[in-house]
Amino acid sequence: MPETVVLDAGMPAPAIEATATGNGAFTLADHLGKWVVVYFYPRANTPG
Repeated sequence: MPETVVLDAGMPAPAIEATATGNGAFTLADHLGKWVVVYFYPRANTPG
């Protein structure tokens, strides 16, 4: 299971790597210096 990271407002984002559409890869480091919106949501079918 991935490590849990707690962020406060204004903190830099941690390194993020994820599978993108079409089995591509997304890394936050590839977008350094650009505006990026990262949205997290609760797991499907869970309260919250």
